[in-house]
Amino acid sequence: MPKWIKEMIKTTRGTFEVFVKGEGEPICITHHYSEFNETGDYFADTFTDNNKVFLVNLKDAGNSDKANYAHELSMIDAVLDLEEIRKVKGFPSWTFAGHSTGGMIGIIYGIHFSFSLKSLIIVGSSAREYSSSSNRCIYNEGHPKFKRMQELIEILKLPSLSEEERKRLSKERTQLSLFTPDNYDLYFSKNITKKMSASRMNFFSREQLIFDVTRQLPSVKTNTYILCGRHDVQCPIDFSIELGELITAASLHIFEQSNHYPFLEEEFEFKKILKNIL
Repeated sequence: MPKWIKEMIKTTRGTFEVFVKGEGEPICITHHYSEFNETGDYFADTFTDNNKVFLVNLKDAGNSDKANYAHELSMIDAVLDLEEIRKVKGFPSWTFAGHSTGGMIGIIYGIHFSFSLKSLIIVGSSAREYSSSSNRCIYNEGHPKFKRMQELIEILKLPSLSEEERKRLSKERTQLSLFTPDNYDLYFSKNITKKMSASRMNFFSREQLIFDVTRQLPSVKTNTYILCGRHDVQCPIDFSIELGELITAASLHIFEQSNHYPFLEEEFEFKKILKNIL
């Protein structure tokens, strides 16, 4: 399998580590606190058959520039950084695709820069704080697996973890968000490894407490595709339905046998939807 090619892209807002793979129309993908490398990303890999994908490490992630100020770790700053990367690459517009917190960044991208987006693909995400308002969310204290999820998040922040221990705990954490947990090894069979940026995760845990852009959703003018698993425990389906209702140019597709990873849990159907979109 071809590896992702690393580029260091210098912009007016800093230098960013970007991994590129595929040919065709450009698609930008990122996540709020993931640290990507040459092994790529399962979500991003889904798009590489027919498109050129730019997988971006945001500030404080991987070898991208460090943040000088706390606000540089915010979602709006992430969008401003992505816009500068687009301009440096010379694209009049591109598609943005985001999963989970990457989708939250994508929503803000669509609100403020629809003219820069050919289309917007949001998977398993939300336009507002989702944990306190729904006990169907695994980050809500009322969810039966809340405590274990919090323990795993904190442990995975530790830089002293051995790679073997990190892999075991990451597997357990991901299994909490699968419709069929026993299929983990089937879904995650590629040699893809990534880490978590603790500083970005810590900032997000505060930012998401006041996150709510629902009133601004009508400002999204680009064609928007909302995709979600029926059984999503991270960003429950109600939040995707809300996106579909409040974004004028949005369409919603629900994957009936998926939790938080429909691009793996129902890969064939997911790629079929993408082909129709792109």
